[in-house]
Amino acid sequence: MSMDTTQTQALIGMLFVLGLFALMILPAVVGIVRDRRIDRQLRQAETRPLPRRTAGLRAVPSDPAGPARSADPHHTARAA
Repeated sequence: MSMDTTQTQALIGMLFVLGLFALMILPAVVGIVRDRRIDRQLRQAETRPLPRRTAGLRAVPSDPAGPARSADPHHTARAA
């Protein structure tokens, strides 16, 4: 069984439309998945107990190194 020209063109057209549909739906699906992940993280943060403070000391962060910061003061450019 072979396809004639009309059937081949119809198949190509249908695949093209389905491909465009997938490209249009993909950003929405990615956004939904991202929102669900954020919601899950927020629910976990609500149920997680807060770190306890003792004798006025700050709670130690889980990453003591943290981001590197410069000791130089920041200057903004001024218009002439």
